[in-house]
Amino acid sequence: MEYKDYYQTLGVDRGAAADDIKKAYRKMVRKYHPDVSKHEDADAKTKEINEAYEVLGDAEKRAAYDALGRGHHAGEQFRPPPDWGQQFDFGGAGADDFFADLFAQAGRSRRGGFHMRGDDIHAALTISLADAYHGATRTVTLRVPKSAGSGRTSMQDKTLSVNIPRGVTPGQQLRLAGQGHEGHGGAGPGDLYLEIGFAPDARYRIEGADVYENVPVTPWEAALGGEVAVPTPSGTVEVTIPAGSQSGRKLRLKGKGIPAAAPGDLYLILDVVLPPANNDKARALYQAMARDLAFNPRAA
Repeated sequence: MEYKDYYQTLGVDRGAAADDIKKAYRKMVRKYHPDVSKHEDADAKTKEINEAYEVLGDAEKRAAYDALGRGHHAGEQFRPPPDWGQQFDFGGAGADDFFADLFAQAGRSRRGGFHMRGDDIHAALTISLADAYHGATRTVTLRVPKSAGSGRTSMQDKTLSVNIPRGVTPGQQLRLAGQGHEGHGGAGPGDLYLEIGFAPDARYRIEGADVYENVPVTPWEAALGGEVAVPTPSGTVEVTIPAGSQSGRKLRLKGKGIPAAAPGDLYLILDVVLPPANNDKARALYQAMARDLAFNPRAA
């Protein structure tokens, strides 16, 4: 068989701390998860990442894996020593079987019994800003292992209906208890953790629970001030433009950001847009302004 280097899969050193391994795993899952990645091998890559983390994310499995593969490199031919399974207290199971199904064999005792809680699953879930403001229900399909007997597993699709609570923010994790990998020997399943990400939006920019929106205004609205209607994620609001405003001026609507436990703010960034001088009347108006206002923005 060919040796699999799980450290290489996650992009970490062999001496990496447990927290660093977890951070690397989450970063790789976000990058390659089929729901968000355009990588042509995203599904296979995600499977490799999950496989690597299920070993390196467990202290006992990691220790056994390190002892088994010390001195070996990814892709080279590899055969564990015949007494390796006994050395690590896996009930005399064949080393080949253990390596082929490392996760299942890691919980075997000397008596040949088997009792182990299922591993957690970490995945990414992309939502819209509207989902965060109003809540939503989304369908998520995951590729998860299924017992095929004799300690072997196959992959199957698992479809779940997920409630997106109002007020979620980027990076927040939703925990679905009992929706992780199956347990063994009567032990319970693991949990599913969905890390929230937001789909790109041409109108809005999100920072934590705060939302930023560019608002186009006319030169006379900026110069003279007045009321304008602005569409926001929570509905259209009437906003007062202060007289003498310039492009880039920021108006803060307190508490109008994402309605999290600590609600964010909505910041409106004014963008003064000039009408085109595409007819005689428009050109005449611009010429009159140039003549009568004597304004030079570069004078300062």
